[in-house]
Amino acid sequence: MNPQETAVVFVGYQNDYFAKDGILRGVVEEPHRVDEVLSNTLAFIKAVGPTTITLIATPIVLAPDYRAMAEPVGVLYSMKEYGAFKEGSVGAQMIPEMSVYGTRILCVTGKVGFNAFSQTMLEARLKERGIKNVLVCGMVTSLCIDSTGRAAYEKGLSVTIIRDCTSGRSATEHDFYCENIFPLYGRAVDSKVLLEELGVQ
Repeated sequence: MNPQETAVVFVGYQNDYFAKDGILRGVVEEPHRVDEVLSNTLAFIKAVGPTTITLIATPIVLAPDYRAMAEPVGVLYSMKEYGAFKEGSVGAQMIPEMSVYGTRILCVTGKVGFNAFSQTMLEARLKERGIKNVLVCGMVTSLCIDSTGRAAYEKGLSVTIIRDCTSGRSATEHDFYCENIFPLYGRAVDSKVLLEELGVQ
């Protein structure tokens, strides 16, 4: 895999998911699993940082009146009910562990639903850089990760879900998607395997 033709799309690396007091931290698996995902993700970023790989964060930020969610259901209802990812809030901010990388991680705004391509400039940014391979990680496996992965595939990109840098609402759900759903349009691979494919030690 050529790093110059590869981009990592980080989904949901925001305080409302990852901070100890994050509003939605309890939505995804057990707290220790969230910490493992963060640790694995940061190790991956540190390893690929010096390469030419493109790093893109796609945060979800919602207007205070949640006008993008006229009739929310499921986890979207929870976001609105508890005030998650509200514009201007600490919870909507990128986690500090990733903010320290500054412009090394490009931020593509506009995401208000599951799919990181919808209503954003993500596709344009990938095309500008000649990206052919997209690696997706973050929250939540069955929602934003799956939606973003499918959209990337439909746009002609090779899709890989970074399995150990992604979490579902339960371990069972996460494993089911990695083993049965993602292989329908891509694959799910651990970060260490990807580092080998990228030629990173």
